[in-house]
Amino acid sequence: MFKNFWRNISIILFLCLIAIIGAVNYWVIHTTSKQIYSDINIIPGNKVGLLLGTSKYQDKARHVINPYYQNRIDAAVALYMAGKIDYIIVSGDSSQYYNEPVLMKSDLIARGVPAERIYMDNAGLRTLDSILRCHDVFGEDHVTIISQHFHNQRAIFIANHKNITAVAFDAKEGDAYLSVRIRESLARVKMVYDLLFNTQAQYFGEKVEIK
Repeated sequence: MFKNFWRNISIILFLCLIAIIGAVNYWVIHTTSKQIYSDINIIPGNKVGLLLGTSKYQDKARHVINPYYQNRIDAAVALYMAGKIDYIIVSGDSSQYYNEPVLMKSDLIARGVPAERIYMDNAGLRTLDSILRCHDVFGEDHVTIISQHFHNQRAIFIANHKNITAVAFDAKEGDAYLSVRIRESLARVKMVYDLLFNTQAQYFGEKVEIK
């Protein structure tokens, strides 16, 4: 009897979790769709592009580049060269052995983006932090977010709830479709929790003027 009781409770909790994930995903998708662009010719221009970080390597030992990273670099370069953004904030995690902003800045410079047009956000530990710091540290309330479509949806959703005027440009996808979508669905539930409880960035620090 007790075994059946706990089995039924587990099933109910699982179904509730699925319902919550589905509702959150529907909410995110249908409130951000008009702000996300894949055509560089029609995306509105902004002073600043916010390039969201990810790991550069799938296999660092063999120098296998992560396609999600490479496609984000390509998208940021394309926006800059098309005159759709004037500056780029490269935002990501940084440590002694793993520094996304440094790698992104180096690769952007190698592709022709002037160093003085790139600002590093070394405390973009997650998407929420990157969005909050773009506004509170770098002083930008109009921004073009650069990442893959699934990630842009979440980033735009955060920006909307923080009263930041944002559009996003979709980089091409990578090759880990299923695992990325599962992680993203769970990340969106955590995002809603953070927004409800007004979770702040882990670090802020001194303000930086982009000019």
